[in-house]
Amino acid sequence: MKMSRRAKRMERHHKRSKGTPGFNMVSLMDIFTILVFFLLVNSGEGEVLPSAKDVALPESISEQKPRQNIVVMVTDKEILVQGTRILRVSNIPDDGKLTIEPLRYALEAKNKRRIIKTSNQKVAPPEVTIMGSKEIPYQLLKKVMATCTDAGFGKISLAVLQKPAQES
Repeated sequence: MKMSRRAKRMERHHKRSKGTPGFNMVSLMDIFTILVFFLLVNSGEGEVLPSAKDVALPESISEQKPRQNIVVMVTDKEILVQGTRILRVSNIPDDGKLTIEPLRYALEAKNKRRIIKTSNQKVAPPEVTIMGSKEIPYQLLKKVMATCTDAGFGKISLAVLQKPAQES
């Protein structure tokens, strides 16, 4: 039996649309591009300080984020500058001095390598962040802070864990 022109046209149309549907890659690429930009923008807000298992930082409601600078880590056993062990806490002499000489030499060496300049070409004041465990004695923290000041660091920050502000 002979098919009508309408039947032939309908058969061709059905054959054409029977194939698998096309996959639109453009919208998927747009989604991934937005996701990558979102992750890149928000990844800069991460921690700047190194993490240490044996340093239990005190808590604070401070809103200010830490800046990238020299980190002095004080544990109950040793003192580290930028992750390099300088001396053991048990080796600190109790001679009445406020400064710790090996720490001062290490900080002065780090300070000489700085190349940070401000916009008007003056050298920015050196900064140091002290990560001290909350169990260390105050006398040790006082000596570390005095040594940092003696080594030429005018701005000292203490690292803390940020806790949410309490509602009143």
